[in-house]
Amino acid sequence: MPASSSETPLIRVRNLHQNFGASRVLRGVDLDIYPNETVCLLGTSGGGKTVLVKHMIGLMQPRQGTIEIDGVDISNMSERELGPIRKKMGMMFQNGALFDSLNVAQNIAFPLREDGITDIDELNQRVAEVLGIVRLPGQEEKMPSELSGGMQKRVALARAIVIKPQCICYDEPHAGLDPITAESIDKLIKCLQQDHGISNIVITHELRSVFRIADRIVFMKDGKVYWQGSPDEMKSSPDPALRDFINGSDSHSDAPHTS
Repeated sequence: MPASSSETPLIRVRNLHQNFGASRVLRGVDLDIYPNETVCLLGTSGGGKTVLVKHMIGLMQPRQGTIEIDGVDISNMSERELGPIRKKMGMMFQNGALFDSLNVAQNIAFPLREDGITDIDELNQRVAEVLGIVRLPGQEEKMPSELSGGMQKRVALARAIVIKPQCICYDEPHAGLDPITAESIDKLIKCLQQDHGISNIVITHELRSVFRIADRIVFMKDGKVYWQGSPDEMKSSPDPALRDFINGSDSHSDAPHTS
């Protein structure tokens, strides 16, 4: 457990089950996420990582079990009830999910406008603030098509943090990035934790990044939490499933990346 385990969890998942037809995707997941920690979710494809995160941000309702965010059970909430809860949770999708027809400032301001903020000065100030945090100052007028893959990820991250969440979930934030750009994203993730007190939940297959940023690793297998511990504990674990995963990842670590 993390050093903060004496604290009340920010997110508490208990006995979470989810099926898609006859396919059992989650099979009784128990997991706590604490304030101000970075947790990396690992596991083979189909292990339930993305489905678990979608439950945490209220995009899916469980077949069985509960999800609490900051002490509030969101398991069976309506869309309207979920509104205030979702402000506590940011999401950075794998492809960034930027709106191609909107410029950088408009993309970042979108969740603020959805929340009813219309004052132009406030919107501009909030956008400029988060662009500074992700180290893209002065890029407000650029269109997504004018940005590199790494810059698009930074804009997506700015949009996620503009609502001032307590936790951000990342779905493969390093996908399609070269190693240097991926490392710059890792530095931003840790900056958000260390300088802004944000918890991070990162779905990734990039072990280099995991060992750089994780306070705790959660390894999922067959729809359950199979193992959890620190990066050092994972590196030294004799568990066959963990060894196979590490060795498989190492064998692809020098594969070419696209920017």
